[in-house]
Amino acid sequence: MNQPLHVVLDPTAMLLIARGNRRASRLVCQAGEGGGIHLYAPTCALVEADRIRRGVAEHIASLPGVGILDLDLPATIAVARRRTWGAAHTRHAAAPQPERPVEAVIATAEPERWAGEPVELMNLAA
Repeated sequence: MNQPLHVVLDPTAMLLIARGNRRASRLVCQAGEGGGIHLYAPTCALVEADRIRRGVAEHIASLPGVGILDLDLPATIAVARRRTWGAAHTRHAAAPQPERPVEAVIATAEPERWAGEPVELMNLAA
């Protein structure tokens, strides 16, 4: 039996989804069909993506299979200690959580944004 794949969307991945990128759309479809893929959209990353392209937040929030992650107290503390809110909330969301004890993969269109971070990436722009 395959383990489920947990994927946190960074702002660049959300923008690709909104633009209809084929690889990103396939990921969303698989998650919506219950194919063992769980997608997460951190709220701070949603805000960052929506500031670049209006309507992205509503689009991502409407997709079946994408869970919206609120900015709770542990996430707030993590965000306060990092340079950008979107990246900080994404990184925090990818870390193991009580309900998901494994590290999630971060989906991105710009892997260079994550240089030096000990995270596993899924390059949606490749």
